[in-house]
Amino acid sequence: MRSPEARLVAVVEDDPIMGESLVQRLALEGYEPRWWRTASEAINGLKTCAPDLLVCDIRLPDLNGEELFRSSLADLGAAPVLFITAYGDIGQAVRLIRAGADDYVTKPFPIDDFLDRIGHLLERRAAFAGGEGPVMGVSAAMRRVESMLRRVADIDSTLLLTGESGVGKEVAARFVHRISQRAQFPFVTVNCAAIPASLIESELFGHERGAFTGAIGRHEGYAERARDGVLFLDEISELGHDLQAKLLRLSQERAFERVGGEQTLPFRARLVCASNADLIRSVAEGKFRADLFYRINVIGIEIPPLRERGDDVIALLDQFCAEFAQEFGREVRAITTLAAEAALAHDWPGNVRELRNRAERAVALAAGPWIGAADLFPDIGDGRHADREIASLAAIRDAAERRHIAKVLERTDGQVKKAAELLGVSRTTLWEKMRKLGLGNPAQP
Repeated sequence: MRSPEARLVAVVEDDPIMGESLVQRLALEGYEPRWWRTASEAINGLKTCAPDLLVCDIRLPDLNGEELFRSSLADLGAAPVLFITAYGDIGQAVRLIRAGADDYVTKPFPIDDFLDRIGHLLERRAAFAGGEGPVMGVSAAMRRVESMLRRVADIDSTLLLTGESGVGKEVAARFVHRISQRAQFPFVTVNCAAIPASLIESELFGHERGAFTGAIGRHEGYAERARDGVLFLDEISELGHDLQAKLLRLSQERAFERVGGEQTLPFRARLVCASNADLIRSVAEGKFRADLFYRINVIGIEIPPLRERGDDVIALLDQFCAEFAQEFGREVRAITTLAAEAALAHDWPGNVRELRNRAERAVALAAGPWIGAADLFPDIGDGRHADREIASLAAIRDAAERRHIAKVLERTDGQVKKAAELLGVSRTTLWEKMRKLGLGNPAQP
């Protein structure tokens, strides 16, 4: 059994020279390395081993790194993933970052740079687990939501997240998972609206061989794959009455059977449900079981729509534009004042999902380093919204200040002291500004 101080770092690398070199250096640095030479070894190993971090080459002899990553998401839990890639595979690495991976290094790389990235990823994971991690939003409404999520993170009662489509219910569920004691275990997402009614029972609970035509082997369902982590059921209102009854038993008795099976299996994960429908109305109309509603609504939290979270709009735009600029290789600096005004005046009927889509399109089609109002809102002219409320100078100033501080912190790898020196302010002043502008959740300096 490893000491509490040792971090288990799993390496998936088929090249014997590179694999041995990485493992030896990791051991010298005080990590506990584990070496898998193929994707198959890694997939099997992840079912019984929970590494603190996974290092994976994209090119492997059996499956590629992307296939390994997507097939092992449930087993990886909150473990960061660092990919090793050749120059020609950078596009695939970027795609993996967008799918949830954390970072990549390009061969050949300095070993010190490699170790720095590992240290940074492990520190970030430790911050998440310690409750200092991701902030749900800078607005007062989302700070209240975050406070509630933190209070219930380590309570095993079922959590129900409600709100309009696109407000960030899955983001909230993942936030709870990352700051909870279950963070090292899987986070498994099930979109109840996306799975055909004829398949959802076997997908959720699994099935035995021969349970139905086409069942050629035993299938492990989502409830089983979640293990001691979190099972997130999105759009739960889409479940039929038969499945609702079985879900009631899963939640109430903490047990289930695979389709076609007789063995009762324990359900060990925490159940988190989400819906954009009015479940109280659905109960009144007979579309949703009342007993199930009361069972899953032990802790209910509503995520407010983006139109009620004005302070989050510019922060999210900055974040998404920066992400897409890096992904697309564009020299995009920031959004213009008119773009900020238009964004603050917009109703955002599609919520955060709409904002992200508009940011992606704007960066992809931007003709220069600045994102203008017409880039964000080509469908509504210049986006000035003359008949709508104009953003205050304070809001625009805060948005610009937040962008600049974020860029300096990124340049200094999050070192507040160094960033304060570059900005010409005291460390205390910078901490206060970071706290005010929602740049992380810093402790006292």
